[in-house]
Amino acid sequence: MTAFHGSFLRFTDDTGRPQELVLSPDRQRLTIGRSPQADVTLSWDAEVSRLHAAIEYLGAHWTIVDDGLSRNGTFVNGERLVGRRRLVAGDRIRVGTSMMSFHDFSGVVDDATRTSSGSLPTLRSLTDTQRAVLIALCRPYKNNAGFATPASNQQIASELFLSVDAIKTHLRALFGKFGVEDLPQNQKRVKLAALALQSGIVSERDL
Repeated sequence: MTAFHGSFLRFTDDTGRPQELVLSPDRQRLTIGRSPQADVTLSWDAEVSRLHAAIEYLGAHWTIVDDGLSRNGTFVNGERLVGRRRLVAGDRIRVGTSMMSFHDFSGVVDDATRTSSGSLPTLRSLTDTQRAVLIALCRPYKNNAGFATPASNQQIASELFLSVDAIKTHLRALFGKFGVEDLPQNQKRVKLAALALQSGIVSERDL
């Protein structure tokens, strides 16, 4: 599977078996819904509308669209989708009670996602301080600020009234838990923030 290059959606069928739907630019629109005609049919999920949402290929990027088609809404990483949104590797999509994840191995950037996304920690496995450090690290990303950079050790230390050394220690533990400790130093913080937000451990509300 790791040799695969391209984008795909991963979801679980009604028998609980994992399924993968390869996304190809040759087919620029795929529908998700309860209807048997949908490309991704979730017929067993009563919360899903007949035509719920669509995945569309626009200008070299995959996007998800819900133009008010669905009764119960479409959620990406816990946020309700309004209109259209570009998908990035690791995005978690919820339609009804069904979860899907978007994977993209077409770019070099996302290689790190492949190594660590298999075993992200749960909220329960983090200490209160570790979660507070994560939230402070992610705070510059509030309101989906696309070009933000994670908070510095000094900024986190000031916010949490801890020493910079204490922050470094907590971050080292978090790098280990999120499986990013082997990345180059300048990428660790960015990847940690991205994974914390993508996994929902830190939500927009926390920021």
